Amino acid sequence: MKLPLGVFAGLLATASAFSAIAPNSIPANLKTTLDTAWTTPIEEGAEVPNVTFKTRTRIESDDENPFDWKDVTSEDYFKGKRSVIFSLPGAFTPTCSSTHLPGYEAAYEEIKSLGVDEIYCLSVNDAFVMRQWGLKQGLTEDKTPGSNGFEKVKLIPDGACLFTRGMGMSCNWDSERGFGERSWRYAAVINDMKLEKIFIEGGGITQNSGPDPFEVSDAQTMLAYLKESN
Repeated sequence: MKLPLGVFAGLLATASAFSAIAPNSIPANLKTTLDTAWTTPIEEGAEVPNVTFKTRTRIESDDENPFDWKDVTSEDYFKGKRSVIFSLPGAFTPTCSSTHLPGYEAAYEEIKSLGVDEIYCLSVNDAFVMRQWGLKQGLTEDKTPGSNGFEKVKLIPDGACLFTRGMGMSCNWDSERGFGERSWRYAAVINDMKLEKIFIEGGGITQNSGPDPFEVSDAQTMLAYLKESN
């Protein structure tokens, strides 16, 4: 069957356009551009962003999903307290699940004994995903009505990426992993809403990074800092 010349030319142009797009690239009009402020880490001594997290709190119910929505702010988590927080690219991902969260869960009591009121794990995932990840990790769930998660390390769902952006720790992993906007891996001490100390992997954020460095945000590095600072 012979195609009309005009139709053939149109198909050829379309094929050329697609072949010009590298297999691992994203069309320019679909790429996410992150604001510079979202990717520039705040400095030690600065106040952390006060945002609202959409969480799930346990209620009195026989339902298989005994939870209701609860807004929790940064001040609810961090004001008037000295807290450790570690942030990671995603729930259920390899390093986060095999080492990062388990390390802090195992060191929970020791970290708290060094002048820390609470330990939090944050990820750009929603509350449903964070709970299921915690259960999969074997964390002990706090089933007290009004509770907001687990008995030891508390999981914070930064689903809208607001806290992550405010910390200047936003990272785009679209062409590399298909994650979209997530948090770069880091650990920090927040003292009464102010950033006391931060450990940023790789020395800074790399957009669409191939490697996912994990050298300074681990529990042992945090323990060493807390012992030295006490």
